[in-house]
Amino acid sequence: MGVEERRQQLIGVALDLFSRRSPDEVSIDEIASAAGISRPLVYHYFPGKLSLYEAALQRASDDLAARFVEPHEGPLGARLLRVMGRYFDFVDEHGPGFSALMRGGPAVGSSTTNALVDSVRQAAYVQILSHLDVTEPPARLELVVRSWISLAESTALIWLDGRRIPRAELEAQLVHDFAALLAVSAAYDEDMGALMRRVLADEPAEGPFGNLVGRLIALAG
Repeated sequence: MGVEERRQQLIGVALDLFSRRSPDEVSIDEIASAAGISRPLVYHYFPGKLSLYEAALQRASDDLAARFVEPHEGPLGARLLRVMGRYFDFVDEHGPGFSALMRGGPAVGSSTTNALVDSVRQAAYVQILSHLDVTEPPARLELVVRSWISLAESTALIWLDGRRIPRAELEAQLVHDFAALLAVSAAYDEDMGALMRRVLADEPAEGPFGNLVGRLIALAG
């Protein structure tokens, strides 16, 4: 097996182990055993667990960022719902690793880890703006989108701690949360109001945004 092929194998093995347990609980010996090689050989390819964790994190962050990519077809609410489905697929697959990354782990605080986490957030931010057809977002819109991305992260972390709310409900709720954040901002700013009206103009009554409007009307009644 070539050098790069072996490195990629080790990254895959490490990512699988880090996904099932907190990285703090995974040893180099376990990684070596799972890869079918000796401990010294792991160190031949990576200087330590931290560097291997960061390499695995790079692969995971690329995967997560790619899940925000969605064709610009159909109503925004339906697009966001599909994105949230893929987002929670990732959270499901990498639960302990996702939690360790967001709450604290062996590489937390390093410049590499921080950069990777920020790159995922920025990728999500750029994707949402592209779906809104906005290239130069005003301050209020930037606040809405970045707040929503943070909300998705915290919601996923809370959900992982016991999974007490059905996943599908949370995915729909996060789409509704985006609409709610946008609506509150629109109540204070005419430009945001115009954006909100443009978004809602393409939303069917049976879509996620239409469902939210129906629920709020029923609640008010």
